[in-house]
Amino acid sequence: MIGYFAGLRLWYGRRLGASVVRRAAISLFHPLDTIRQHLIALYGASAGAAAFTRLAALLDRAGSPARAAEGPGHLTPRDAVLITYGDQLRRPGEPPLQTLAGFARRHLAGLINTIHLLPFYPYSSDDGFSVIDFRVVDPALGDWDDIERIGPDFGLMFDAVINHVSAHSEWFRRFLQGDPAYRDWFIVVDAGVDLSKVVRPRARPLLTRFDTAAGPKSVWTTFSEDQIDLNYRNPDVLLEIIDLLLFYVSRGARLIRLDAIAYLGKTLGTACIHLPETHRVIQLFRAVLDQVAPEVLLITETNVAHVDNLSYFGDGSNEAQLVYNFALPPLVLHAFHVGTARILSGWAADLKLPSDRVTFFNFLASHDGIGVNPARGLLPDPAIAALVERAQAHGGFVSFKRNPDGARSPYELNLNYFDALSDPNSDEPLDVQVDRFMAAQAIMLALVGVPGIYVHSLLGSRGDRAGVERTGRYRSINRQKFALTPLESELADPLSLRAQVLRRYARLLQVRAAQPAFDPYGAQRVLQGNDSVFAVLRAARLDDDDVLCLHNVSARAQRFATTLPAANQAAVDLLTGERFNLDGSGRLELTLAPYQVMWLKVATEGNE
Repeated sequence: MIGYFAGLRLWYGRRLGASVVRRAAISLFHPLDTIRQHLIALYGASAGAAAFTRLAALLDRAGSPARAAEGPGHLTPRDAVLITYGDQLRRPGEPPLQTLAGFARRHLAGLINTIHLLPFYPYSSDDGFSVIDFRVVDPALGDWDDIERIGPDFGLMFDAVINHVSAHSEWFRRFLQGDPAYRDWFIVVDAGVDLSKVVRPRARPLLTRFDTAAGPKSVWTTFSEDQIDLNYRNPDVLLEIIDLLLFYVSRGARLIRLDAIAYLGKTLGTACIHLPETHRVIQLFRAVLDQVAPEVLLITETNVAHVDNLSYFGDGSNEAQLVYNFALPPLVLHAFHVGTARILSGWAADLKLPSDRVTFFNFLASHDGIGVNPARGLLPDPAIAALVERAQAHGGFVSFKRNPDGARSPYELNLNYFDALSDPNSDEPLDVQVDRFMAAQAIMLALVGVPGIYVHSLLGSRGDRAGVERTGRYRSINRQKFALTPLESELADPLSLRAQVLRRYARLLQVRAAQPAFDPYGAQRVLQGNDSVFAVLRAARLDDDDVLCLHNVSARAQRFATTLPAANQAAVDLLTGERFNLDGSGRLELTLAPYQVMWLKVATEGNE
């Protein structure tokens, strides 16, 4: 096929040939043909064709793209995502979404360009991840107008919590009532079926028994008895979810996060994770959005082993444009615990992207805890055990999952990332703790990809143990909500922890946004030389100026030396303005203070 297109170019000439090739490619690989083939692969020729007819009608209603796809590279160094709940900030007499929007405009303009609103729909449990109605804004937060008013100032990222729905949803209520239209929307498992191979993300029963109009039934509930898994073997379910994604696009979503997507496919006798039909469904979502909203990006949330996580890029053009970089939080935490970045550096040196159209969603903290599973195979078992022990010593908790043999193993550390790095009961000086925390954040910001910054990291929060006592849920330790006035009073005090963290975060984000070398799709090369210094050289695709990012992960001063191309005459620390001259061979030698960060722009004299 490649030879066919090359022949067209030769026959028609370079300029005319390029146009002919585009038309030929469209005729051979029309997006609607791709969509049809996905549905036939999922449901067979007859049912797949019928599903395509219905989906084509949905796409007709969605209309043509509002604007052409910007193509590879439409994410830039200016892209940074704030992860927050819709009711994160509260002020009496004002819908929380309006309070959040006002705070973001006052404090985050020019630093953050996208806001990830964690599920803002009516829900029954799990702080929003057990959705009752996907198309409604929880009235306690505001309404769709409040969300859309955020749009002119910030891009929007929505959650598609589409593996499951609330047991209190209308869909499940109609299933329980025996409505024929919803009979096959959920997964009923007969007694005696062998489910021993199913991968369990939680230490809870896989099935939950419900009384229905047709008698008691055991229904698949991967995450909890209140979160009922949808049955994607029913094309009605898939088409409803695609219609939902198109609805989110119409409401202004720039990114759509596919929550817990790895568990979507269910085939008895398998692990029921990362199944081919799951990848096929994601490819279908991608093909649909490429057809009607090519500017909207999919991001997969798969808290699994790193190699499995990477599979959700597909071939680099047909699945998610971004995947959560789940191995990063535990590897960074380990580096600071032991004072060496050797394992982190080795892992980062091997990071590869399948194309220049995809990239990582880098983060250290989120509304969940610090996942342990992605570190398995990267960190030795004793190192993982040490992370668990340190988390508990720092006032955190540990969540466990059930293994196929019935044993339990830790899957998540539940504590704030600041506390994961620094013992809240220690008498260590605050400035040292801030230095350590910001060095960790700087590593995340320096790596290839788009940074996702949890609101509690941006605002220097400590763990909320009172929240755990109040709710009885470990994850509440990192989900504290703020009253606006006291928070802004803290931020107004330059010596407060919150003000120090936000000020230093702002500086890192401003520098990052201004440097083409931090291209989310650009190149990176991890440098060796001192195991206590995480060193990565970043380079843009279309720019000559590189940035050498150095991060001391230890409590001691560290010497670092490297040789840069001889054409470079100097390196300037973009964070402080300090200049370092290189000798004639391009040799750079310097000393980093404990937990110091240096982002050095290396350029020729005429290009500084």
